[in-house]
Amino acid sequence: MNPSRVNFNSPRKFRTTLKSKCKETFFPDDPFRQFKNEKPLGKAKKTLQYFVPIFEWLPQYNFKMFRFDLLAGITITSLAIPQGISYAKLAEIPPIIGLYSSFVPALVYTIFGSSKHVAVGTVAACSLLIADTIGSKVSSKDDPTLYLHLVFTAAFITGVFQAALGFLRLGILVDFLSHSTITGFMGGTAIIICLQQLKGLLGMKHFTTKTDVVSVLHAVFENRHEWKWETAVVGMAFLVFLLFTRYLRQRNPKLFWVSAMAPMVVVILGCLLAYLTFDSKYSIQTVGHLHKGLNPISIKYLNFDTEYLPYTLKAGIITGIIALAEGIAIGRSFAIIKNEQVDGNKEMIAFGFMNIVGSFFSCYLTTGPFSKTAVNYNSGCKTAASNFVMAIGMMLTLLFLAPLFSYTPLVALSAIIMSAMLGLINYEEAYHLFKVDKFDFCICLAAFFGVAFITMDMGLMISVALALLRALLYVARPAACKLGKLSDSTLYRDIEQYTEASSPPGILAIQLGSPIYYANGNYIRERILRWIRNDEGISHANGKAVKHVLLDLTGVTSIDTTGIETLVEVLRMLEVEDIKMKIVNPRQDVMEKMMRSKFVDKIGKESIFLCMEDAVEASYDFSALKEKQGREEQRSGVA
Repeated sequence: MNPSRVNFNSPRKFRTTLKSKCKETFFPDDPFRQFKNEKPLGKAKKTLQYFVPIFEWLPQYNFKMFRFDLLAGITITSLAIPQGISYAKLAEIPPIIGLYSSFVPALVYTIFGSSKHVAVGTVAACSLLIADTIGSKVSSKDDPTLYLHLVFTAAFITGVFQAALGFLRLGILVDFLSHSTITGFMGGTAIIICLQQLKGLLGMKHFTTKTDVVSVLHAVFENRHEWKWETAVVGMAFLVFLLFTRYLRQRNPKLFWVSAMAPMVVVILGCLLAYLTFDSKYSIQTVGHLHKGLNPISIKYLNFDTEYLPYTLKAGIITGIIALAEGIAIGRSFAIIKNEQVDGNKEMIAFGFMNIVGSFFSCYLTTGPFSKTAVNYNSGCKTAASNFVMAIGMMLTLLFLAPLFSYTPLVALSAIIMSAMLGLINYEEAYHLFKVDKFDFCICLAAFFGVAFITMDMGLMISVALALLRALLYVARPAACKLGKLSDSTLYRDIEQYTEASSPPGILAIQLGSPIYYANGNYIRERILRWIRNDEGISHANGKAVKHVLLDLTGVTSIDTTGIETLVEVLRMLEVEDIKMKIVNPRQDVMEKMMRSKFVDKIGKESIFLCMEDAVEASYDFSALKEKQGREEQRSGVA
């Protein structure tokens, strides 16, 4: 068998390597492929369609598609009104701001959004996080005007941050929020939001500004003299009704519209009840006056005072990352069902523009919430035009119907929020993490208990820190295994996974499965030497000493100078023991650095092979040659 030729071509130029690395880092989806072989006019058209997706789908838009988008838009509008008022209450801002936030951002997303299914709006977790962060500096009760202006400023910072990530192709930063982190964070957030709604559910007037479970429960029982049984009865009735409609949707997905309309039904019934009992002793608290009119301009109210900037930056960046992770993940999950793709970086730009423009028109942070997007998808939406329909519906509501919702009871909003939050506690996913990966489960628990018992941002930071620690452990302690040959084949596999595989006599084959860096160089060296010592012990018992060490570098995607020095040290140690070292299938980047560092000259080109079979055969040939030379030396000595 002739050994395959190893490519020892001259290393690529630095510019070529840098271009390749940057492309894989920032453009893994190759967005420029659509511009190939296009004339200048065609390229200009494609560029416009890439950055402004409405020009891509609008030319093919027809009345049949509009019918589906109209139905979906009306349905999500009915959900947007109660959710907007409810989540504004969580953010401790006027309820009308929640309605504003489903109008202008929806128009912007219609133009720049690339997902057909995402329905934009406010979300509970980010609303509470904004209140928690900005409220730690400025009280929404003591200075509501300044507090509101800081909320607008945080939305502006969120938009700039999200758009910058999209333009700079830095979506990789969002990937550091792992699935287990998001699962735990959402579950913990749902718990503390549900507990906070006990204030509205029990008709209480005094409450804590803290978000942890202990403080909230302490406030609930400390102010138990404020509990109102009639409010609690109404709230529980609304909550049971909402949960029942969700149960119907789960049993029969075609009844999704029942669950989608249920919050609006609760609001209407609550308004009637509040109106009828307004002057009686059984009256319940309402949201208060909602004035007519479209979004007032708020750009002049953005506040970048250095005294408050750290808090708006913290709120804007943290909520921006969470909103991106949730919005993009939701858009992709529904696109996969339809065998479609969603460009994460384009979505970042769309969300960024949405929040920038929204902050200029009295809106706070918006993204693609799961509940509204699921309703939009189930309603049969065909394009982002469903958001345009929702925007028109919100505009009509703001112009003509807003005062009617002034009677919306706080207890109804609490029931709506609690029913939505209970759906965020994903017990099945947590159990799945426990069964599949215990460390992932610990990351999930860290986020859950950190959010629930400390603070939202601290819980998130602890969970992300654990996830990063795990990633560092993967780098510092890379995967490596000892290889053996499968019977009746030329394949070499891990002997622990394939117990029938056997190591060739006198040969130690090792596979490294990660980049070799300064962080893992010492571990890799010690691991290789330990395998050699273990095999030496076995070999002495069998009378077959290790003569060759073969390093399979197929899984080593890159190597730095410390990694090269590690291989040089191993080579020197083996030479002292009269053991030959061979390299198998180094990747292009690894081979180029070996050539530049003269490692190839030190080990010799004849010691680098394309496959393990070639390296093993060469080792046998070398051993046979050494034995022959030894016998000839013995004969000459006797003579």
